[in-house]
Amino acid sequence: MTGPALRIAVLVPCFNEEAAVATVVSDFRKALPTAQIFVYDNNSKDRTIEVAHAAGAIVRSERRQGKGHVVRRMFADVDADVYVLVDGDATYDAPSAPRMIDALVKDHLDMVVGFRIDQSIAAYRPGHRTGNWMLTSFLSSVFGQAFKDILSGYRVFSRRFVKSFPVLSDGFEIETELSVHALELALPVAEVETPYYARPEGSFSKLNTWRDGFRILGTILKLYRSEKPLRFFTVIGVFLMLVSVGLAIPVIITYLEEGIVPRLPTAVLSMGLMIVAVLSVSSGLVLDTVTRGRREMKLLAYLSQPARVLD
Repeated sequence: MTGPALRIAVLVPCFNEEAAVATVVSDFRKALPTAQIFVYDNNSKDRTIEVAHAAGAIVRSERRQGKGHVVRRMFADVDADVYVLVDGDATYDAPSAPRMIDALVKDHLDMVVGFRIDQSIAAYRPGHRTGNWMLTSFLSSVFGQAFKDILSGYRVFSRRFVKSFPVLSDGFEIETELSVHALELALPVAEVETPYYARPEGSFSKLNTWRDGFRILGTILKLYRSEKPLRFFTVIGVFLMLVSVGLAIPVIITYLEEGIVPRLPTAVLSMGLMIVAVLSVSSGLVLDTVTRGRREMKLLAYLSQPARVLD
């Protein structure tokens, strides 16, 4: 299934990966001899470009900083039947690529995610394992159970997926956006266990546990707001309604007993919160219709891409 008839592109976004990029290119050259390997440099300050060139990769650049920008450029520029997206830090297992591609082709999938099985304690930085579990659990509760490792940077895609996916993220939130897109359109996806290694000596992670964790959580909340607006705004509306009723009860009891409204500001606040609550639910209803239309357009864009028979 990974023969010459199948055009495979290995996409490697890089930022200051001089110490690891040659290993990545070499390993994927051995694992996928017929594949084209593209290294997209993202303003590296070291010798990443020179090392990638020497290793035999096709090297291009993206000047806008952020992994999301690089992925957007790669998806737009490269034409292939199967795309392998992998980080340039030599932490992912190249020999697993043929197995992931076979799963994609055999089961007619649109995305296969490399479910990372760490091979050493140093593979995961402190807090990353917990953060990944929390974010994966939150995503599953919001969009449905489908992935065990939403932050994996090792993925294989069909051409249909790549050419119809609207990349909106600009940083490391791209993995979350890829997962949510697949879940929202109910695309056929799967996970394949793959070894995950520590970075080689001289290579350093660009991730910040707290900063990037909050950015990814913010991305999930924004996607939840945009993809499920009725639930999002209904929750806000119900909360405001409960607060409004809680403030109104003492005022109403006093009025029924004494015939006066001694706490007029509380009564006005209660009424205002109820109005905002109703507006929130109404906004959710309107935006739900808009979101349905957007989802239909995404699905039509996906279906407009020819389904190449790979097997």
